[in-house]
Amino acid sequence: MSTPRLLAVSDLHVRYEENRTVLDGLRPTSDDDWLIVAGDVADRVEEIVATLDLLRRRFAKVVWVPGNHDLWTHAKDASQLRGVARYQHLVNACRALGVLTPEDPYPVWEGPGGPVVVAPMFLLYDYSFLPAGTRTSEEGLAVARAANVVCTDEYLLHPDPYPSRTAWCHARLAETEQRLAAIDPQLPTVLVNHWPLTRLPTRVLRYPEFALWCGTDRTADWHVRFRAAAVVYGHLHIPRVTVEDGVRFVESSLGYPREWKARGARLGLDVTRLLPRQILPAPRVP
Repeated sequence: MSTPRLLAVSDLHVRYEENRTVLDGLRPTSDDDWLIVAGDVADRVEEIVATLDLLRRRFAKVVWVPGNHDLWTHAKDASQLRGVARYQHLVNACRALGVLTPEDPYPVWEGPGGPVVVAPMFLLYDYSFLPAGTRTSEEGLAVARAANVVCTDEYLLHPDPYPSRTAWCHARLAETEQRLAAIDPQLPTVLVNHWPLTRLPTRVLRYPEFALWCGTDRTADWHVRFRAAAVVYGHLHIPRVTVEDGVRFVESSLGYPREWKARGARLGLDVTRLLPRQILPAPRVP
């Protein structure tokens, strides 16, 4: 029997037929494999729930965090819930499926590389990943708009009942920081968030202004403070592994078909076979 693994994938965007084919190939190699789903499953509630249900029936445990697409209130979605109400609806749907969310007790991975606390988080962003030469979010957003870089979140990701996405982000940060601080200090963690926890991964963005919608400076040291064995994120559609302060940061996204097909052509391989990404036990570096 294969060694149990803690695995991760993000940005499945299953509304694309090609991505649904990739989804069909996401299978465990052990009866004890866990799967982290780091956001952006789909744009509509029905597709999100159906996908998580499918994965939960395959893997021993599934851990989900929301991405921005999961939180969009799209005009064609049967559910018109917004903001916190939409998020809580998805949490309730996950609980009915047996899928863990940021609102549930953190599970402990006891397999190879463990014990490790797997901490799913929902943190959003606060426009603090500023473009060069700007000092405030208002200046940064003005520069982004001038460059014709505006995230669709501005139109579809509503913060209700919070007055802004920044206010929602700061509330999530305060709550999550308190929960992380309460983890047994003897245990390492795997921190999971859809958006990057540090600014470094955004340095390779084709459009650097988009970093405004990619995280918050307030989590820059969380991987050190909370003893991360690894950090899992998505959102950027730039799958890779980087190391900061000795900690592996794993961007686990599939992305849009045009992106992963082009990446595969450049590399001369089927990049979808690299998913899901192995988090624990830590893969050996050649």
